[in-house]
Amino acid sequence: MHVDSTTEDLPGAPAIRKRARDYILAGWASMAGTTIEWYDFFLYGTAAALVFNKIFFPTLSPIIGTLAAFATYGVGFVGRPLGGIVCGHFGDRIGRKSMLLVTLLLMGIPSVAIGLIPSYQSIGYWAAVLLVAMRFLQGMAVGGEWGGAVLMAVEHSPAGLKGFFGSLPQMGVGFGLILSSIAMAAVTALPEPDLLAWGWRIPFLASIALVVIGWVIRVRVPESPDFERIKERGEPVKAPILEAIRAQPRELLLIIGARTAENTWFYLVVAFALAYAANQLKIPKAGILHAITAGAVLSIATIPFCGWLSDRIGQRLLFLIGLVVMGAFVAPFFSMLATLHPATVWWAIVLGVGVVFPILYAPESQLFAAQFPAQIRYSGISMSVQIAGVLGGGVAPMIATALLAAGGGHPHYVVAYMIALAAIGFVCTLLMRSSTDRHSPPVESRFVSGL
Repeated sequence: MHVDSTTEDLPGAPAIRKRARDYILAGWASMAGTTIEWYDFFLYGTAAALVFNKIFFPTLSPIIGTLAAFATYGVGFVGRPLGGIVCGHFGDRIGRKSMLLVTLLLMGIPSVAIGLIPSYQSIGYWAAVLLVAMRFLQGMAVGGEWGGAVLMAVEHSPAGLKGFFGSLPQMGVGFGLILSSIAMAAVTALPEPDLLAWGWRIPFLASIALVVIGWVIRVRVPESPDFERIKERGEPVKAPILEAIRAQPRELLLIIGARTAENTWFYLVVAFALAYAANQLKIPKAGILHAITAGAVLSIATIPFCGWLSDRIGQRLLFLIGLVVMGAFVAPFFSMLATLHPATVWWAIVLGVGVVFPILYAPESQLFAAQFPAQIRYSGISMSVQIAGVLGGGVAPMIATALLAAGGGHPHYVVAYMIALAAIGFVCTLLMRSSTDRHSPPVESRFVSGL
């Protein structure tokens, strides 16, 4: 009790406690929000791999129907740069928090709508048109969400812990993947006629409950202190996206090159590998979904650990290590799948999602944020990361499917593709500015002096 009363009497103690609460609230709110958004986004990818070809493209052959389903999946990635540009503009102009509330609704409402779209048998190709429209809105939501979520976590966090706090919203990927995989695994256990008739709709309709929870959490988060300082100084930029292109094109291109490798790896494992294993190797779908879920569970521990580690050794170094690990593991990954041995296949997916991916994903928040000043940071990281999402995750399943066909069903072209992306990402990361606090001068001063 004596310690508590002394702490109460210390000058500035209430402000210190408030800052600590803000650190924690911003981190947890960012993670909760990204969990909901990624649940919706991954749910679509899983459904595209397993059922959408039969629901919306039943007149096409199985492989062409799968390609068409992945094409609608890719539409979401086309919407991501637009969402990043729009939300980045207003996030740099009026604040990070408001954009996070907007993106939550922009993701949740279309997800519920997808669960209500009639099938091809009911309204013909209009079903696919509605599906594409809703997927585009989902893409815009994710495009605007990521930048705001990681900035709220990083900009609220104390020096020396930015990598760790920046990794918390990244954990939303693991939680979202777990929830979506569990939901789809539950409904795929239904008899196929029931799954195709109504079962697949349930996980999408359940999104409404998650949106309500996310809104309640996010509305309590205070605005980013970095943005508050910009407002106090009267320094908001009128056209932040244009200023980012004019002033820092090098940083934009470097992040695109680095992020494309990581993004492609993730969607190769959770989307393409699911379709490849189920359709080409005839591995039961439920087993792959369980492995993806197990990898996501592991990532909940490995992502914050890698975030903590990045504060010790530097975000850039850890990301470089991750690219090397990714390039070295891609060939063994497909070899493990090809064994058809359940335990070996399971470990291939788990290591890909739960170990390789977190080494790359955890340090990205602080590494990429450090490349831009606060006045254009939301716009800069959103545009570069979401363009990389189009190049990586958006087209990766289709490119990998085409390369697989060109290789006669053997994935050696896919392996070469991934190694090339890892090499490009390595060079881009080497050229980035260090994100370690003690080595990086304040970006705001460099930016303002250059105006």
